[in-house]
Amino acid sequence: MKNTLRKIVTIALLAVSATSVAATKGEVLVLLSSETELPLQNGKTFPSGYYLNEFGVPADALIRAGYHLTIVTPKGNQPQPDKRSIKPVYFGGNVKEMDRIQKVVNGITQPGNIKSLKSVISNGLDRYDAIFIPGGHAPLIDLSNNPEVGTLLRYFHKNSKPTAAICHGPITLLAAQDDPKGYENGLVSKQNIGADNWIYNGYKMTIFADDEEKAFESSLNGDKLRYYPAKAMELAGGSMIFSPAWQPNVVVDRELITGQNPYSDHLIASELLKALNTRK
Repeated sequence: MKNTLRKIVTIALLAVSATSVAATKGEVLVLLSSETELPLQNGKTFPSGYYLNEFGVPADALIRAGYHLTIVTPKGNQPQPDKRSIKPVYFGGNVKEMDRIQKVVNGITQPGNIKSLKSVISNGLDRYDAIFIPGGHAPLIDLSNNPEVGTLLRYFHKNSKPTAAICHGPITLLAAQDDPKGYENGLVSKQNIGADNWIYNGYKMTIFADDEEKAFESSLNGDKLRYYPAKAMELAGGSMIFSPAWQPNVVVDRELITGQNPYSDHLIASELLKALNTRK
């Protein structure tokens, strides 16, 4: 009798789980860096990672709207937050909201939930309705120069599926050219070589602005970034649009949705959901 009861309960739970999966609106791929040390000039490094609100606020909005999130990093390891982003100032001064978002992020970034870039590509990308790339400086480490990331982005571009990135996340778009590593080397050496066959050439977009980057760089105790992301995007062929420093700004052009800074988190979440709902 007990065994029969257990079987009935198990079947019921499986049915509920299947119904829950079937009831989701769709699946969104969230791309994050595997790394935590940002290279600086003169061989120095600086601790980095994703910005909590830039990841967590849009992720929370997507989950609440009924979307399932698949987290991917190049190595398939657990992404790490930039500790400087765990501050109430990025949540309107609301500590409780910061803690709530942190719990959401912790829940979806448990090690067993993370997929590697290689596995996601090899298993096919048709299941994903959109891709979202949070910021923090970490995308400059291993996303913008990564040919496999370029493969990922070309799929969403070719199929006109929403591609959203915030703050430093848009630097990842540079991976979708013939030689992203060579382009990065040119930026670092100030050779300013072209971005050949960049799929976003001519797109309107935004990224962390130069004056915002200068404010960050001033906290490095005299150390310097290898290059400024906004200039890198413009040199590649991006049509850059900026708002005054620290003001929310999101630019939408075709399938591409980009946010300028941490304070664009709610706005980019809204625009991404709008784009997803338009496709339904």
